[in-house]
Amino acid sequence: MAKYFVRFQYKNQIDWGMVVGENILPLQFGDKTTKDVLAGLQKKSIKPNSKSKNSIRREVVKVLSPITAPCQVICQGANYKKHSLESGLDPKSKTYNLFFTKSDFSLTSAIGDVVRPKHVELLDYEIELGIVFGKDIATPLNEKSYNPSDYIAALFIANDISARDIQLPQLQWYKGKSYRTFFPTGPILAVLEPEDYKYIESLELNLTVNGKIRQSAKANQMVFPPKESIAELSSFTNIRVGDVLLTGTPAGCALKAPGKLKQIFASFFPEHKKWELFIKGQKNRTEYLQPGDTIKATIRTSDGRLDLGEQILQVKQG
Repeated sequence: MAKYFVRFQYKNQIDWGMVVGENILPLQFGDKTTKDVLAGLQKKSIKPNSKSKNSIRREVVKVLSPITAPCQVICQGANYKKHSLESGLDPKSKTYNLFFTKSDFSLTSAIGDVVRPKHVELLDYEIELGIVFGKDIATPLNEKSYNPSDYIAALFIANDISARDIQLPQLQWYKGKSYRTFFPTGPILAVLEPEDYKYIESLELNLTVNGKIRQSAKANQMVFPPKESIAELSSFTNIRVGDVLLTGTPAGCALKAPGKLKQIFASFFPEHKKWELFIKGQKNRTEYLQPGDTIKATIRTSDGRLDLGEQILQVKQG
């Protein structure tokens, strides 16, 4: 069974702890990196004791991001068919796995604020299943023969917050997705046992805004599942322990591409005018995040075997 950990602050001290019910059992080694925690668990130099009486109630601590910088943040785009369609991509013609990066500068906790920069108007949400690597990858992996459970150490909830009016008109995916607080992670770092890997595809992703469901899908709906994606990643980049992969978001984002007729009409205009029309049209969509909105997100199996906790985020104006 997976073990659940949180990174937290209590009485001005930062520590890691194992979650047992409504309690946290502190590991008492301070503000270590995610990499150090995973390495310690693998070497068994960290030995959580679920019977320890030295526990803290979860409600009295401040939960922090279980993903720590520095780390490489690799993302997959349009990895669910319905999201491809709402983004204006044809799933039949998109036969490639779309990868991009996001800055670890944007890391923030799962319980807290998402700050909309003053110059951003089209702020969007994207619930994603996050994978933490527990083993270095320095040579290409054979997709057919390698065991992904050897490399996937842990799972977490990610929200790939995006400034669409920066990302798309400026063609700045890295910039439009990397402002402060644009990468809420956790609250749980679910450290897997080898037998847990098969349950990944049963995970259900759900996100609400102000209590209304916006995104809902199962992880088995990914176009490129983790095993295939990790093998392809290994062909063009090195991976280090503690690096993360965000596996794409389901349909239901605020972003919706203009219809084909509008796209044809816009193609007759200069590039800057085309994007002005795009932004004007997107501003009519009420789904974009506004100051005061509450975002909640969960990723879990229906039977509760894997449960990555719940994110609760408030949108604030920068």
